[in-house]
Amino acid sequence: MPIENVTGMKFGVIGSGSWATALVKMLTDHGQSVNWWVRSPETIEYIQRRRHNPHYLASAYFDVQQLQMREDVNAVIAASDVVVLVVPSAYICDVMDQVDSELLKGKKVLSAIKGLVPGPDLLLNDYLQQRFDFPLQDYFTLLGPCHAEEVASEKLSYLTFSGVDMEMAAQIAAAFKTPYINTIINNDILGVQYAAVLKNIYALGAGMAHGLEYGDNFLSVYIANSADEMASFLRTVGAEHIVVGEHHTDPITQQRDLNYAASVYLGDLLVTCYSPYSRNRTFGNMIGKGYTVQSAQLEMNMVAEGYNAAKCMFNINKAIGADMPIASTIYRILWERVRPKKGFAEIEKVMN
Repeated sequence: MPIENVTGMKFGVIGSGSWATALVKMLTDHGQSVNWWVRSPETIEYIQRRRHNPHYLASAYFDVQQLQMREDVNAVIAASDVVVLVVPSAYICDVMDQVDSELLKGKKVLSAIKGLVPGPDLLLNDYLQQRFDFPLQDYFTLLGPCHAEEVASEKLSYLTFSGVDMEMAAQIAAAFKTPYINTIINNDILGVQYAAVLKNIYALGAGMAHGLEYGDNFLSVYIANSADEMASFLRTVGAEHIVVGEHHTDPITQQRDLNYAASVYLGDLLVTCYSPYSRNRTFGNMIGKGYTVQSAQLEMNMVAEGYNAAKCMFNINKAIGADMPIASTIYRILWERVRPKKGFAEIEKVMN
């Protein structure tokens, strides 16, 4: 049975892929009615008739009385207090170009996008600020580790909600909490977004290693070194919560604050590198086995965020100057056609 809706906020979900479908399930299981942007009228008709998405997470069923599905993205935004962006980062500019900027005024934007905006190579909050003059105070993020497939089967998962306005972040998080979703709050908007981008790049490499027939011993060392490289980058750009094994306790709530070993940083990196549900790991595995980028993309028919992220982060790091030999090599394999075997021979030399 759905939990009673106690938030009083109207949510609009922009996107209809697997992760968007999982988030709609969380919201409706909590008792929320959802405005849902679904581009295809055929998909809308199917969901209304059969109560599940025909293309993604077919085992997740909805009470269609809780869904207001529309083809018009502006209609969804106008009807919502919190706009949840859940489209692949490669397509976010195309979607936002359709949006009337006046409709975003006074709204809260919750990003569930695990990538950078390609082209300008920006975090989504920076893109929204430049494109729409959208204030950081009204911007929030929702990040894992949380695979859509496990949400569909209601396996316990953890989501971290980040925002400058911690009180509002907590209110938004409350709408997603269910018996199978635990929610965590922090204010490290910069760090959680970069961590979500980087873990996809390292997961591509983990898949490549598997495709090249490296064993678990090597993979454990690869992931440990990737975690260290990611922490170094986050520290360089000024992200918080990077020290492991050190906590501070809130004197009022008596809860410990997060550090780098928390779910949204190290936890998401681990599951994305190891899980068979990880599309980035799957994509990397194909590259390691000898697929071209184009053939892997065609066979998967899904977007591996790490592919574009590798190029975006390579460009961003030109200015930042963090030491990132693993991420740089993954970029060169994907974008400069360095053979995976040769690239990993170089990665072997920098690991300890």
